[in-house]
Amino acid sequence: MSALSVAVVPVTAFAQNCTILMCNNTKQAAVIDPGGDVSRIKQQLEKMGATASKILLTHAHIDHAGGTAELARDLNLTIEGPHEGDLFWIQGLPQQSAMFGFPAVESFTPDRWLNDGDEVEVGELKFQVIHTPGHTPGHVVFYNPQQKLAFVGDVLFNGSIGRTDFPQGNHAELISSIRDKLFPLGDDIEFICGHGPNSTFGHERQHNPFVSDHRG
Repeated sequence: MSALSVAVVPVTAFAQNCTILMCNNTKQAAVIDPGGDVSRIKQQLEKMGATASKILLTHAHIDHAGGTAELARDLNLTIEGPHEGDLFWIQGLPQQSAMFGFPAVESFTPDRWLNDGDEVEVGELKFQVIHTPGHTPGHVVFYNPQQKLAFVGDVLFNGSIGRTDFPQGNHAELISSIRDKLFPLGDDIEFICGHGPNSTFGHERQHNPFVSDHRG
């Protein structure tokens, strides 16, 4: 039996891939990037027979973090991540919700800020934290080498890359995060991204027009 189960719950008008990650041995689960639609997230946890223990945040844009305060309060969860570089995004969540027409959301303070090289645990599973700035300054990726799986938020997509035109976005940093921190993990690493279908780092190295090896 696989050590983990993963369920993707698309949330908000942005169809953000909120991901539930469950350790099959313990049934402990983490909710990655609960952007909203908290009732749907809870339904999926129940369907999986999972006991959520924490929220993991890749970054603090509204479509990834908007449901965090509500879900943490309802299920008594700890909040881990992102990197402290995204503090200003967290503090601005109420303004973000008004700007994008979201239901009113609350700000929050993570129980643990994450740094490059940290580790997070979900039941018996351990995930390496990789700081990947560019889309936002505090963006992080969660990576499990045994399962050959990474949760990359909005850094890299199937055929595309994250936007860098938001405040404190940085295109050169984003490209460096992908090429220097993610691609070296291996071509066979599958990743779940914040929007759209999964891919592998090898596929993106070959075919992604923004970061492929063949790009001039």
